[in-house]
Amino acid sequence: MSSVLTLLFAPSFLILIHYFDFKLIVLIYIFLSLIILLFAFVQKKKMEDFVILGIYVVLLIIAYFSISLNTIKFIPVFTSMAFFVIFAQSALKKQTLIFKITQKFYKKDLSIEESIFLKRSDLYWALAILLYTILQIILIFNASNATWAIYSSIGWYIYFVVVLIAQIIYGKLYAIKMST
Repeated sequence: MSSVLTLLFAPSFLILIHYFDFKLIVLIYIFLSLIILLFAFVQKKKMEDFVILGIYVVLLIIAYFSISLNTIKFIPVFTSMAFFVIFAQSALKKQTLIFKITQKFYKKDLSIEESIFLKRSDLYWALAILLYTILQIILIFNASNATWAIYSSIGWYIYFVVVLIAQIIYGKLYAIKMST
């Protein structure tokens, strides 16, 4: 549910701000976030859903009182930073998050070389998310609202696919062959 919220948040906010009062829109988003948070609690969702929704609620409340569009623009940044922390912590503690995610979705058996490569991938993803976050911050201050909205919604998915393809190509062409 939080992925849908993330995808639609920036563009829908910019569209609504043209037609309605800033504070009214923020109140609606706070209300929707609280409903989704309650739904996630009842459904016993993953902790990441609570963290992301919590970030939305806190920053929306700050935006409501400060009447600041830049506070709204920082919501996707803090969401990205939360993912950066998750992957950085996994890399530092050698928890092999990417390996576990791959095992969950990739049903074929992995070779020993592929497993080793994936177990070392958390740092790569932490750095990729950090770069994405830096780009988001640059866009907040230097790009139009429309550019920010596109990058903060569908831009993340495009970036994710490009980073994933780069990892797969690097793994197939270089890293996995190096292990053999």
